[in-house]
Amino acid sequence: MGASPIFARRSIRKFTKQKVPKNLINEMINAARMAPSAKNRQPWRFIVLGGEHKTEFERRMEYGLLREETEPILPRSRFGLPDAKNTLKIIREAPLLIVIENSNGKSPFDLIDCDDRVTEICDSLSIGAAVQNMLLTAESLGLGTLWIANTCFAYAELTEFLKINGQLIGAVATGYADEAPPPRSRKSVEEITEYRI
Repeated sequence: MGASPIFARRSIRKFTKQKVPKNLINEMINAARMAPSAKNRQPWRFIVLGGEHKTEFERRMEYGLLREETEPILPRSRFGLPDAKNTLKIIREAPLLIVIENSNGKSPFDLIDCDDRVTEICDSLSIGAAVQNMLLTAESLGLGTLWIANTCFAYAELTEFLKINGQLIGAVATGYADEAPPPRSRKSVEEITEYRI
């Protein structure tokens, strides 16, 4: 049970400076594209950032986090800002960042009708499966990853910089782990399962 990448995977928040070969990133993305997707829409798009492109992403995210402190677009989520600032530090340390876009999606700040909402939910499930494939493949390749959703606080700044026309879902910080965190607690099977058979 412990040998599977499912049970070995950890969220990594400290990375070495070692560069990640492009072929390993391609393996991660190849695994992502093989995920099941609703109506085979394959709504994912990946933008791999390194070097000056990642530095500019970091600058835009920092600006968005500072703006969110004084002119919040997510006022009820304000409690998450300290964690988002910590996430930015982790992004700065990671050699690469893989940004995930829902190519069919719209900004979460746009009103959408019920049909579009159902499509958005299904596409989000598909993208979640794709990201899980990426994370497990990274684990099997000896890479560390951190799945990031704190991009939401700088949504406008980041989508403008990235020229995203769909929906910014989040990002995956990627590199070689410089830590080996213990497993975090998980609810038991009994706590999360109700049998009606």
